[in-house]
Amino acid sequence: MFHSVTELIEKIILGEDTTMEFKREMPHRDNLADEIAAFANAQGGTILIGVDDNKEIIGIELEKLDSVEKTVVEICNDWVEPDVHIFTEKLRIDGKNLLRIEIPSSCSVHKTHNGYYTRQVKTKKEMSTEQLAKLFQTRSQPRIIYFDTLPVPNTFRRTLREPLYRRFIREDVPEEDIEDLLFKRSLLVEEGREIRASVAGVLMCHDTPDDFLYNSFIQAVYYSSKVKDANYQIDAKDFRGTLDQQIIDAYKFVHKHNEVSARKDVGRIDQPQYSMRAVFEAIVNAVVHRDYSKGESKIRLFMFADRLELYSPGALANTLTVDDLPFRQATRNELLARLLSEITLDDDVEKKVKRRHFLERRGEGVGIILNESEQLSGKTPLYELHNEELCLTIFAAESLQKTV
Repeated sequence: MFHSVTELIEKIILGEDTTMEFKREMPHRDNLADEIAAFANAQGGTILIGVDDNKEIIGIELEKLDSVEKTVVEICNDWVEPDVHIFTEKLRIDGKNLLRIEIPSSCSVHKTHNGYYTRQVKTKKEMSTEQLAKLFQTRSQPRIIYFDTLPVPNTFRRTLREPLYRRFIREDVPEEDIEDLLFKRSLLVEEGREIRASVAGVLMCHDTPDDFLYNSFIQAVYYSSKVKDANYQIDAKDFRGTLDQQIIDAYKFVHKHNEVSARKDVGRIDQPQYSMRAVFEAIVNAVVHRDYSKGESKIRLFMFADRLELYSPGALANTLTVDDLPFRQATRNELLARLLSEITLDDDVEKKVKRRHFLERRGEGVGIILNESEQLSGKTPLYELHNEELCLTIFAAESLQKTV
């Protein structure tokens, strides 16, 4: 982190911050374990032992330096789970001995005997359930908490609409057992003494999820131009129903504006701008994998004269990269994926998208998007990450009439 002692001294002069912590002397094992885990769970940082909070270099007695370093390594191995890999360096500044501990940002989520901590401003802070769920979603170890199973504030048992939750319960289940099944399916969850609807419960079993989960809808706009320009806006809709209804509504919006060109050689040849099978897969993926903890943004679908753009809030889950998408799966919302895999499509949509359920969970979605779209347009769809938002661009096929 620091390329020279001079650079480190300048950092000490500036004082503690999100990436720097001072310790006058070797702290209690519990305390140091919490600090190390907090840095590893955040963006990483440095702990300097031998510097007090007033930026004064106190130093460590030379005969204790090895012992302090050994204790720090033991703490990382035995007091933090999973263990944290650190870098230590003994330094001598102004005739005084320091121990520098470098903690990298980890690919795992670390806990101590006291719980899960992260680094905020100048101190460690215990993570909320929502923060922890989000961190597990973005790191590589098996997740323990899924955001879509968390309780939604200001919801109750009656928030779930009976015709909607009945879709996930067998018809022969006695009335008195239904509530227990709603809990087992995590559509209802307990929060203290209160019964709440879960995130997935609201998204799949309430008429307008946006009432409780801000921006949990799809916004679709069609422009006749190649740029966003209100003068060329032909159609715009916000789809706010259950997630499965949002998928169908967005699919039909694209289908409505999916221009078809024709050419007569021997018989008639029709060519749409977009493969509706690829479009369906893209919308389902955007809905299932979006980060619903990000209430500041919504799923946005833009159609232009030459392309379709689909934005889904949230960085890729776990260690996935854009290049991995055709080859690997990582489900951000396991419960939502399971629920959508149980709902059947109507016959008309089923025939067009060649599947029976909203989600088949075979890992074929991205391949269908890439292959079918490229066959039509000759251009490979493009996945990009923009400020923790995944954007998919599908290029429109040119009119057949232009090729004659």
